[in-house]
Amino acid sequence: MARRLPVPRRLGLPRLAASLAILLLMLGLAAPASAWWEYGHQTVASIAMQQVQPRTRASIVWLLRRQAVLETPTCPAHTIEEASIWPDCIKTLGDRFNYAYVWHFQDAEICQPFDLKAACANGNCVSAQIARARRMLADRKLPPRDRLMALAFLVHFVGDLHQPLHGSEHDGDQGGNRVKASYGARTGTNLHSIWDGLLADRAISSPPGGADGILSGITPEDRKAIAAGTIDDWGRESWALAKTQVYGSVEADICKPTPKTPVTMDEATIERLVPVVRLQIARGGLRLARLLDEALDGDHPEVAHPPRPPRTVNP
Repeated sequence: MARRLPVPRRLGLPRLAASLAILLLMLGLAAPASAWWEYGHQTVASIAMQQVQPRTRASIVWLLRRQAVLETPTCPAHTIEEASIWPDCIKTLGDRFNYAYVWHFQDAEICQPFDLKAACANGNCVSAQIARARRMLADRKLPPRDRLMALAFLVHFVGDLHQPLHGSEHDGDQGGNRVKASYGARTGTNLHSIWDGLLADRAISSPPGGADGILSGITPEDRKAIAAGTIDDWGRESWALAKTQVYGSVEADICKPTPKTPVTMDEATIERLVPVVRLQIARGGLRLARLLDEALDGDHPEVAHPPRPPRTVNP
């Protein structure tokens, strides 16, 4: 079932968002709702940019320098952080990009066996579009505009896949959008918005904050293990997390009908979920780095790499 997602606000600077979130935490308030489609996506992108191989990074920079070919001046993509939220920003442009709306999620029912085929009719789901974007990014015969769009979609959709409510739903609740909820003392929100923004900002801003802080607790060996697996594996993992940590954190019986009254996420639950979200951000960034390397620098059986032009050797 298609879901109605909030329209993102305009991009703010990641450092400013982090500073505001930390300030509010110091004041004992909930973090602002700048949402996974901003601060979370930017952090996933930053982690990936740190982890990719030098030639991959150079290719990314080369593409981003051509962002004018997108012809979306209100939705810039000068940096990988801006590119990470470009697919949400273009929702404001109406019919031009409305075909991509259903690519941001896959509604796999948590109270049935995981069935990606049913949740991904005709390739219109986030997992299928990650694979498609990777193939297009790797195809050096495509024009820069197509490859840059593929880069932006790939960066964004890997982030989406690691937000558990973009890969699951229950009882037609549109990934938690129809589950009324309170977050600490804040009322009038819903479960999807909590995981998209309020909880994500809190987790990313918790010391040690930001991309560097999140990576600081993960050893090189663990980073390699996290990056392993397939896109479908990661989707199943996110779906399972939705069962245990998302719905399971606010409902004793996760398979009952959508509650009519708001569910509550209290402070103790929020604190317990902070490391869960930080790990999801790390997973997204490390796995994105692997996919970017496969498309732009490495080799992989699922990605067709046209031959590189011969290098000119100076005598």
